[in-house]
Amino acid sequence: MNINLPNFNMKNLVKEAGSTISRVVQLTEEKLGTTERTEYDIHFQNLAERADVTKTWTEKIVRDTESVLIPNPQNRVEDYIFEKIEKSKPKRLSNLEHLALDMIEAGGDFGQDMPYGQALIKVGQAEQKLGQCEHDFIATSGICFTQPLRKFLDGEMKTISKERGILETKRLDLDACKNRVKKARSMLGQQAKDGISPEAALEQAERDLRVAQAEFDRQSEITKLLLDGISTSQASHLRHLHAFIQTQVRYYKQCSDVMDQLQRDLANLGGPTPYAPLDLQDAAKSSSVGGGIGGNGPRGAGNHNSNSGHGQKSNQSMPIHVNTDQMQRARVLCSYDAKDHTELNLNANEVIFVAECSPVNEDYMYGKQGLMKGLVPRAFVEMLDEEQDVTL
Repeated sequence: MNINLPNFNMKNLVKEAGSTISRVVQLTEEKLGTTERTEYDIHFQNLAERADVTKTWTEKIVRDTESVLIPNPQNRVEDYIFEKIEKSKPKRLSNLEHLALDMIEAGGDFGQDMPYGQALIKVGQAEQKLGQCEHDFIATSGICFTQPLRKFLDGEMKTISKERGILETKRLDLDACKNRVKKARSMLGQQAKDGISPEAALEQAERDLRVAQAEFDRQSEITKLLLDGISTSQASHLRHLHAFIQTQVRYYKQCSDVMDQLQRDLANLGGPTPYAPLDLQDAAKSSSVGGGIGGNGPRGAGNHNSNSGHGQKSNQSMPIHVNTDQMQRARVLCSYDAKDHTELNLNANEVIFVAECSPVNEDYMYGKQGLMKGLVPRAFVEMLDEEQDVTL
């Protein structure tokens, strides 16, 4: 039986072992401060520092982005394993889709002809659409942003790290050769040792130094070229970042469209407590102006499109559109619990915005309490000075 043994070159093995020992000795002496070391030039140090910063922050950005896209760490690990073994990732239902299925099933059990059942089904269908939008957003973000950045880390940055490691090895060899030259020069004038004259030892050490210097210079140029390429990589990363932002914009626009349609569907359902669609622009304006004025948060929501049937209130008493320029600040004299969903709950001494109803109602005014809107009893509020009026 023939056995093929590996072809060992003992001479090369001994040479490599000697070089490794020499590097270890050189590194140890540098750590102890008993020998000098060759320093890289300032330009190279700046390039190396920028590479380290780029690697550190790119790793953090990729890790944070993946945490945003897939919050569950177990799912992220599972996806990573499937990616490494080149298998398709498992199809999972998102939390939104789980919520959607439960809402639709609950709506069917409560009764599709009942207001609550109908609303649950509509909301569940909307949540399903949001879940699909989320799936598309995660997949597209991975393709246009996280995958290119991870490819950069696994490819270009690993190559740079490898070449920098080789350069450091060449530097250790160079400094070890310099030390041998110094030692050989100090031996000049002494007797030959082991049959080798000090002059011959010096000549050999200088020859080794020239070879080590040439290898160090060549490796230094290779590493510099790779480090210079990081600027080009960052320009590419900027394009990927722009693509990620565009993906986010499309995702939130799709979600906004789904919710707008859901608001219309809920409003069309009607029922004893019809849904009042939220005007996002009006809500944003109210939160930016009235957020720091009111006292405690509201305990009930106002609805200015519903007929409450209490006192002198009517559909005409609740304005569909209010001129916000005419709203004034008013202080609540005492706490008030809303009689129904068309009124606001009031807390004593809080400040809210009020305006006259259209047409004017003798008993009620139209009020804004942060994001909440509704009727407030005229007798429970005191208008502040006109000089303190605020334009919304």
